[in-house]
Amino acid sequence: MESTVATITSTLAAVTASVPPKYDNLWMLILGFIIAFVLAFSVGANDVANSFGTAVGSGVVTLKQACILASIFETVGSALLGAKVSETIRKGLIDVEMYNSTQDLLMAGSVSAMFGSAVWQLVASFLKLPISGTHCIVGATIGFSFVAKGQEGVKWSELIKIVMSWFISPLLSGIMSGILFFLVRAFILRKADPVPNGLRALPVFYACTIGINLFSIMYTGAPWLKSPRRWLACTHFRRLQASVC
Repeated sequence: MESTVATITSTLAAVTASVPPKYDNLWMLILGFIIAFVLAFSVGANDVANSFGTAVGSGVVTLKQACILASIFETVGSALLGAKVSETIRKGLIDVEMYNSTQDLLMAGSVSAMFGSAVWQLVASFLKLPISGTHCIVGATIGFSFVAKGQEGVKWSELIKIVMSWFISPLLSGIMSGILFFLVRAFILRKADPVPNGLRALPVFYACTIGINLFSIMYTGAPWLKSPRRWLACTHFRRLQASVC
């Protein structure tokens, strides 16, 4: 492992030695891409298990099926719903304007945050610890900002909201899960013949799940979804105007 890292470092140094001065940070960009792939691997090894652990444990899907489903839908979900989270991590936790004159420092700090998050998630995976990848990168980003700029560089109001969500989210999830399980047990599982009731309830569950996901995508979706949504709204408004006139 050490020889591999040394080889990569020497290769990057050789590449950047021959580039113009304005590309002095090219090695950091390349290193950032490499660490980003390691971080993605660590997220897949640990964080995705939080989503599919119950399904695999209950026997609904096999481990191979879970890996295939996660590869598809985790990617689609991050593209459709990950914009707000990425924006918060990018400039919601720290004051990036403080780094306008020291962009190299911000670049190095971001790479360090990714590296620290990747290492911790890999260690947690080996130790079989269910952790959150989002919490990792939040803590790593705050950590490098403390070292670089002190308390002034941290947006405390946003950090307080995130910390509150760490407690509120499990509480609300537990309440909703308890209510749903109570309804399923009362109206399906405890019936003399639960299969017909279960089949009748499936479309309701599917409709609620799809409806919530579509609402989330359209309301807080990726920026590239806003243009089609705005176009549809304008088209609908023009039709209403034409019908009234």
